[in-house]
Amino acid sequence: MEPDLFTAAAEDRQQKDPAGSPLAVRMRPRSLDDVVGQQHLLKPGSPLRRLVGEGDGGPAGPSSVFLWGPPGIGKTTLAYVVSQATNKRFVELSAITAGVKEVRAVIDGARRASGGFGKETVLFLDEIHRFSKAQQDSLLPAVENRWVTLIAATTENPYFSVISPLLSRSLLLTLEPLTDDDLRGLLRRALTDARGLAGAVTLPEDTEAHLLRIAGGDARRALTALEAGAGSAIAKGEKEITLQTLEESVNRAAVKYDRSGDQHYDVASALIKSIRGSDVDAALHYLARMIEAGEDPRFIARRLMISASEDIGLADPTALQTAVAAAQAVALIGFPEARITLSQATIALALAPKSNAAYTAIDAALADVRAGLAGPVPPHLRDSHYKGAQKLGHGQGYQYPHDLPGGIAAQQYAPDAVHGKRYYEPTRHGAEARYADVADRVRARLRGAPGEGGAE
Repeated sequence: MEPDLFTAAAEDRQQKDPAGSPLAVRMRPRSLDDVVGQQHLLKPGSPLRRLVGEGDGGPAGPSSVFLWGPPGIGKTTLAYVVSQATNKRFVELSAITAGVKEVRAVIDGARRASGGFGKETVLFLDEIHRFSKAQQDSLLPAVENRWVTLIAATTENPYFSVISPLLSRSLLLTLEPLTDDDLRGLLRRALTDARGLAGAVTLPEDTEAHLLRIAGGDARRALTALEAGAGSAIAKGEKEITLQTLEESVNRAAVKYDRSGDQHYDVASALIKSIRGSDVDAALHYLARMIEAGEDPRFIARRLMISASEDIGLADPTALQTAVAAAQAVALIGFPEARITLSQATIALALAPKSNAAYTAIDAALADVRAGLAGPVPPHLRDSHYKGAQKLGHGQGYQYPHDLPGGIAAQQYAPDAVHGKRYYEPTRHGAEARYADVADRVRARLRGAPGEGGAE
């Protein structure tokens, strides 16, 4: 709810004794200009700048907004900055502890403040996806009539977790993951800023790199780990946070993995080759190394999709579906939960029957095209729908397969230069054995050999 005497006393104590507050709290920006990342949401005239009273919106008041993004990238920070910068009445609630009763109390207070003092109210509601439909319904009148301007934060897709009437009355702002450069700037500011560590320790390059890896794009996690490492270094009388001290402080070994160097490609290569070799345990080991090193989960998912076609193909046609579904899930949920999805896909691909026939087939066809083996399209296959095409002989003699038994016409499809070439050479592994049988039967029928059945 609104600040009381106890809240004010706690804030006064934090100002007098900064070390009594977590480093992540002390380093919160004081203005929108100090915010790390999310610059696409902080341009002049943006909804957040209008919430803090920047610019004149004329008859158009500030909109309620939903802040959607993974943990630790600035949702609560943005709300905190608004609370410090705005001249409006600011109230904070968490959906974890608040219910309809608390929401109604805020709305009643907002109506009294507006009617009695002309004071607008900004309500920050954290974790709104935890509210039930009935609890979210209780916000509708206040948002619709602008008794409150709502800032709602969520880590889950609002289209699935928030009722549509509430979304339609608000703007959805998607926060982007923080980059290493964003976090690096934040860490260096915390090392020197008087509100932070005030130059008590330094951070060598290798320790900084490990901090960035274990942070995984989460600013709060980065600052918490920095504070733990700094505390240990100071306790040991050290002037810098060594890699060993940081490892001991956060209980996380530094994985030798450079996301832009050799290790990045070596470990990714080892993951794919372990899947190709059907060694599920080795594949999981390399997957774990990539996750622990802070690799982008979308990069891992892309490699799995490629492997599903290159190394498995039609031996298990569901492999690509599994990999694509994993990539979509990873994009929606992010780490840490995405590790489970990536594990499931990796196991499925490693244990699937293998075939590179689709890979070798397209490469063989491309090699012939690049070598000049193309030639004109056979006349009976050419487009015959435009005026004058029949005079050129286009489409003449074409047999419509659907009119024939088995649905296959014994006619030439490929250009003369590659007629009779076999690019697809299926294996007998897994489901591809069926495709091998079908390909044999179809090729025989295309040559005019007698036989029953078609492509099935």
